[in-house]
Amino acid sequence: MKYALLIYNTLEARDSLTPESRERIEDAFAQALASPAVSSPVRLAAVETATTVRVEDGETLLTDGPFVDSKEFLAGLFVLDAVDLDGAISVAAQIQGKRTGGAIEVRPLE
Repeated sequence: MKYALLIYNTLEARDSLTPESRERIEDAFAQALASPAVSSPVRLAAVETATTVRVEDGETLLTDGPFVDSKEFLAGLFVLDAVDLDGAISVAAQIQGKRTGGAIEVRPLE
């Protein structure tokens, strides 16, 4: 079954990364990508480049930034082919264990 690993972060955690912690995170991503189960990694551009689209009363409203009423923002995602949810959680835990803050949401794909 395919799962999406949706990687969330906070601005505070992102901005406080040291070069060493950035390297540790890059290593965790590289290890995950080395697995044949992982496909379609996507790293999103900086959160400041986001535009949020809403439609209210038929009018399209644009807002600069990822304003979805959350302190965390979607930073990237992996598509993972795992036998079951436990396998997907294992990969997510390996990645999250090298990060500071944020979270990884594991969601089955239909």
